[in-house]
Amino acid sequence: MRDSFPAGIVRGAQVSASGWGWRHAGRSAPAVSELTLTIEPGERVLLLGPSGAGKSTLLAGLAGVLGGDEEGDAFGDLRIDGRRPADVRGRAGLVLQDPESQVVLARVGDDVAFACENLGVPRDQIWPRVRWALDAVGLRLPLEHPSSRLSGGQKQRLALAGVLAMRPGLVLLDEPTANLDPAGVAEVRDVVAQVIEDTGATLIVVEHRVAVWQDLVDRVIVLDPAGGVLADGSPSDVLRVHGQRLAHAGVWVPAFPPTAPPRPTRAARGGELLASHGLTVGRTPFASRTTLPVASALDISLFESESLALTGPNGAGKSTLALTLAGLLAPLNGTVTARPALSRGLRPEPIRWKSRNLLTRMGTVFQDPEHQFLTSSVRKELAIGPAALGLSEPEIRSRVDELLGRLRLDRLADANPFTLSGGEKRRLSVATILATRPQILFLDEPTFGQDATTWRELVGLLGELVDSGSSIVTVTHDDELVRALSDRTFVLDAQSAVLS
Repeated sequence: MRDSFPAGIVRGAQVSASGWGWRHAGRSAPAVSELTLTIEPGERVLLLGPSGAGKSTLLAGLAGVLGGDEEGDAFGDLRIDGRRPADVRGRAGLVLQDPESQVVLARVGDDVAFACENLGVPRDQIWPRVRWALDAVGLRLPLEHPSSRLSGGQKQRLALAGVLAMRPGLVLLDEPTANLDPAGVAEVRDVVAQVIEDTGATLIVVEHRVAVWQDLVDRVIVLDPAGGVLADGSPSDVLRVHGQRLAHAGVWVPAFPPTAPPRPTRAARGGELLASHGLTVGRTPFASRTTLPVASALDISLFESESLALTGPNGAGKSTLALTLAGLLAPLNGTVTARPALSRGLRPEPIRWKSRNLLTRMGTVFQDPEHQFLTSSVRKELAIGPAALGLSEPEIRSRVDELLGRLRLDRLADANPFTLSGGEKRRLSVATILATRPQILFLDEPTFGQDATTWRELVGLLGELVDSGSSIVTVTHDDELVRALSDRTFVLDAQSAVLS
């Protein structure tokens, strides 16, 4: 039985923008421009728009975390309760697209308590809030549980718990269910609905997929990438009047689902490339000397020109399994063996290969895109792999230009990768691996943060790779991606793994 919300009144915040905009330092075009709107206290708003329309930038502005003058230029006026966001500390609580970046302390309870302590909440009020928030988001773990031992989805719940414990008047959620399994999506959505009902806080949630939130919100605002607002009104009115137009712009509108691109005739599945036998996988938490097993007795084969999906609930070990198969984590038990068609003269154990040996054999896209960025521009980022292969300048330029165009990153070629939106970062992280054209691609949630248009283009590009002979292993909760791309599915859960 879930505890009731801790005593105390939360007053919903008012939000107003008048000609507001923001341009990141070093960028010629603003991320948001000419935005004028008012959101009344207690309103529940779904903020929509194509990838790169500025949704996350607006949330960061309201949370007061965009940075100072050296980070970019602000235009117009943005207010919470008539005051600048930076002057109403704690009034807004933000859950970012990347929950990893919000984990601060080593233990779960301390991490949830951190924001409350910074706000000066009395100690005797903090821990009831912490326990309630953890229970509310379904993260039922001891307070001393190491935060480093959480999966990506569990860290997302932890970030939400930290915000809820603050009792903000404005709750800002940036794709809060993107890395959750279907049961987790429903639970987090229901938790948010209950908290908003209990507290009267104002809600602004960013989500590409309308169906998750449309019954909870009372207003939909669609940002126009060209500036201002594309549509604003009740969910039923906006989707009825603008549904087809929004779908064309990339919004996941339930009545207009994106169709997967047509697949060319696929090359016949070839011989076995990679196999595991009796495999146990595990991770070593940060600042720990103990490697913890997360999944065991795993027998998997991957063949040439095949797409294999790894699915299952959060915490089942999908990402750890992918990293182990990719030669980046050592098996705790059992074996991972590369066949001669993949090893090509190297030892059969991928964990023994050097990074330069992996470049054309196996490439990995991590769950957190920023873990892969090394340079100050998108173009330079894409050129790193091909340059390491010793390709000529014309060939490098050709590969980079092709990927910039295919994944709609060409207008951002000179932008700093860390200033991109979440969806743009994800496409760039995938593109950096595609640039080296490895024989096997390991992709961890490759469609995270994508609008319907970029989802379709990304799926089409991955499908072409498989059709041309590459193999793909995808860790995902995206059922549409599994249906569109995968030949086989390997399902992990807490007790077993099933291949279909």
